[in-house]
Amino acid sequence: MSLYIPKGFLFSVAEAAIKKPGRNDLALIYSETDCIMSGMFTTNKIKAAPVRLDMKKLKSGQGRAIIINSGNANACTGKQGLKDAVEMAEITAKLLRIKQDLVYVCSTGVIGTPLPIDRIRSNIPNLIADVGKYTIEDTARAIMTTDTFPKIVTRKVRIFNRDVKIAGICKGAGMICPNMATTLCFLVTDADIEKQALDLSLKTAVNHSFNRITIDGDMSTNDTILIMANALSVSQKIKLDTEAFSIFSSALIEITQELSKLIVKDAEGATKLVEIEVINAKNDKDAQRAAFSIANSLLVKTAIYGNDANWGRLMAALGYSGIDIREDKIDIYLNRLKIVEGGIGRGNDNEANNRLKEKEITIKIDLNIGKGSAKVLTCDLTEDYVKINAEYRT
Repeated sequence: MSLYIPKGFLFSVAEAAIKKPGRNDLALIYSETDCIMSGMFTTNKIKAAPVRLDMKKLKSGQGRAIIINSGNANACTGKQGLKDAVEMAEITAKLLRIKQDLVYVCSTGVIGTPLPIDRIRSNIPNLIADVGKYTIEDTARAIMTTDTFPKIVTRKVRIFNRDVKIAGICKGAGMICPNMATTLCFLVTDADIEKQALDLSLKTAVNHSFNRITIDGDMSTNDTILIMANALSVSQKIKLDTEAFSIFSSALIEITQELSKLIVKDAEGATKLVEIEVINAKNDKDAQRAAFSIANSLLVKTAIYGNDANWGRLMAALGYSGIDIREDKIDIYLNRLKIVEGGIGRGNDNEANNRLKEKEITIKIDLNIGKGSAKVLTCDLTEDYVKINAEYRT
C-alpha cells in the first residue's frame, strides 16, 4: 500500500537502550519549516512530565519537532522528571538550531522509573545527525512498547486543486481507556490551515476514533496526540465552515479511525476485534455509556474469548450502565444473528457460540426507546493479557 508522506517532514531513530538494548527507542519527527500545532492530552490527574511540558508549549500553537522515547514513561518522577524532559527539548533544539519552544517531548513505557537521561543525552546527537535517513515506518516502530506491529495510516486529498497529504502513526496496545487520545499519536500534514480549524478538526477526529475504543479500562498518564501542519502544499489557507475544511476533516477522521482500529486489533493478548453498537437509545450520550459499559465488562470480554454467547452478561452490563432502558424493549444481535428479543433469549445459543469463533465480532444492541446511537471498539480478554502485564517490568 502506498504511503503518502507530507512535504517537508523528516524522520530519525536511534538506540538509547532505555529499557533494554537491541532496538531503536528514540525517535524524531521534524519539519523543515515552522508548523501550526494542535494537540490533546490525557485527562488523568496524574500526568507525566512530558505531558505537563507539552501542554504549556502548545499554548503558542506552534512547533517544529517532536522527540519521543519508548521504554520509560517519565511519569511520577518528580522535579527531576520535568528537568529531564526539558533537557531533551533543549538538546534537540540546540542541535537542530531552532527555538526550544518549538520542540515537543513525548515518552511511553514504565511509570515511576527515573528516565535514563544519561543514555538519552548521549544519543540525541546521533538522532539529529541522521534526520532524513529514516522513514515514517522506522519512527512508528521506535515508539512501540508492547505493540506487535507499527501503526501507520496516510491519505492524499485534493484541496484547492492541490494534493494535500496527511500521515499518522500511533502506538498503543494496553492501558487503553478513552476520555482523550488514549495513546501516543502523531499526525503530520502539509496543509495550510488556520489554527482554529486545525483544533476543531483534531477534536472532532479524536471524538470519532480514539475516544471510541477501550481495551482494559485503564487510562495512561502519558496519552498525547499531536498534529503538525507546515503549509508546504502551497495551497490556499483552509478555513472553518468551507468545503476545504470538510475535505480535510473527513480525511483526518478516516485516518484516526483506522489508527484506533489498529490499536484494538493489536490489543495485548487479544484474539478478536469486537464492535459494540447501541442504537435507538434515549440519546447519543446514553448510547455511548451503554456501549462502554459492555465493552469494559471483564465478564463480557472473557465470554467472547471463550466463544460463550452468554447474553445475560450483556444485559447485566446494560442494567448497571446508569442509562434509561426498558428490559422488555431490548433486542440483541451477534454477528447479525438475533439472540435476544424483547429482553428474552431466542434459544439459539449454539449457533451464537459458533458466530463467536470469528475473528471480528459485532454486538448490536437495540434499546428501542429513542434515536440515540454509538459505536465502540474493544477486544476479548485472554490469559496472555494477564501474562504480558504481570511481567511488564521484568
